[in-house]
Amino acid sequence: MAAAIAVVFEADFASIISAMMLPLADLLLTPDAMAAVDRAAAASGIDSYGLMGKAGQAVAASALRHFPGATRYAVLCGPGNNGGDGYVAARALKEAGAEVRLFHLGDPRRLKGDAACAFADCPIEGETIDGYVPQAGDVVIDAVFGAGLSRPIPDELVATIARVAEAGVSVISVDLPSGIDGRSGQTLGAAFHAERTVTFMTRKPGHLLLPGRDLCGELEVFDIGIPGRIVRAHADGALAENTPAQWLAAIPSAGTETHKYKRGHLVVFSGGPNATGAARMSAMAGLKAGAGLVTIASPPEALGVNAGLLTAIMLHAVADEASLREWLADQRLSTFVLGPGFGVGEKARQFCLAVADRHLVLDADGITSFRGDPQQLFDAFAEGPTRLVLTPHEGEFGRLFPDIAADDALSKVDKARAAAARAHAAIIYKGADSVIAAPDGRALINANAPPWLATAGSGDVLAGIVGGLMAQGAPAFEAAAAGVWLHGLAGQHAGKGLTAEDLVAAVKPL
Repeated sequence: MAAAIAVVFEADFASIISAMMLPLADLLLTPDAMAAVDRAAAASGIDSYGLMGKAGQAVAASALRHFPGATRYAVLCGPGNNGGDGYVAARALKEAGAEVRLFHLGDPRRLKGDAACAFADCPIEGETIDGYVPQAGDVVIDAVFGAGLSRPIPDELVATIARVAEAGVSVISVDLPSGIDGRSGQTLGAAFHAERTVTFMTRKPGHLLLPGRDLCGELEVFDIGIPGRIVRAHADGALAENTPAQWLAAIPSAGTETHKYKRGHLVVFSGGPNATGAARMSAMAGLKAGAGLVTIASPPEALGVNAGLLTAIMLHAVADEASLREWLADQRLSTFVLGPGFGVGEKARQFCLAVADRHLVLDADGITSFRGDPQQLFDAFAEGPTRLVLTPHEGEFGRLFPDIAADDALSKVDKARAAAARAHAAIIYKGADSVIAAPDGRALINANAPPWLATAGSGDVLAGIVGGLMAQGAPAFEAAAAGVWLHGLAGQHAGKGLTAEDLVAAVKPL
């Protein structure tokens, strides 16, 4: 199925420039791209065993710096170059005077290339990994599998991971905790839960995508001497962490000549009299994000409820599709949010299609309303610049893109990119590791959202922030990415135990 929905993406010029300007440690390289970097470095004449030596020494240095009280270091080495890093680290720790025990997965005499050299140069006699029994005071150095792992780990490693977890000893992982797919962040049977992870030159998507991000613990990125030009040549300029460096230049800034109409008019559709709160939270979030004017479009029967609870936000009665289309004669109504508390059904579909020539953030009930015929939605926004932002959580994503959601061969980034291309929309695939994707293949992984953002109404606030940024003239993808980042920042400022009302109060414009 992956082949049927695969899309080939080419980074645009801006993405390439972005990759050239970012610090190396801020780039994201897939495991395949990092392997290509290693090959290119060797082909350029750089001593690959020398690079392995620097990597292993960096691991040893981290272990000594962060765990100086360890009674012994148990180094677990795998059957490839990750294991080679482990043999170098074990030798360096031994030379520093530390107590070191060495354990290997597979027969180390079958190692090839640099890993074989590292094993030959390591003076410590090892034993099989199933012989490791954790002891109090141990620090485990996990050098079994790195980011390139793509198959379930063997049973003997699963058992070792279980023993380590039960003993509660500290773990330092090399590159990624063994058992994590560096492309998707998913576990492949089981994985170490590291206290620290040491990687080299750049991060991989699995360092940011869950559960990989949580299992890495504190992440250190060491420069082991591969020239930046080689690393950048293989970087995916269309994939990065979601930070202001990726979108700030595209967000309009307020100048002295700015007035409310220049900052855009955002409209948020309200549900009925018993479901108005979500729209008000979205509207206030849009106003705080910088929209010049915000209006709640309310059913007549909910006007009284909304009027009694609004001050800075305006109110307009919209009874049905006909009254909405009449109101749309005002071209200053540039951006809409539909979904929070609105209700699922034909009315939501009618209203969405009526504003298809404007900018729309479609959330919650608005998304679910198209589960029976998502192509109707995609066709309505297919032409012209991207002006639709979809904000699905996992369940809603499956309703709009069932085949993409069901394809286990795709990572979260792959799925978001495929969905964005199909829908001609900016996609916010929500979660603690939200992925924002554009139809042209650009994708950002968000990592600033605190766990306490998972609360009722949080998504309504996000939709409003994105709508407020779009109303000011930000392109759909940049508005989506900036909105997700601002949402996470507001959650940090509001603190643990926040409610959606607290979150709205913490929203600040760029």
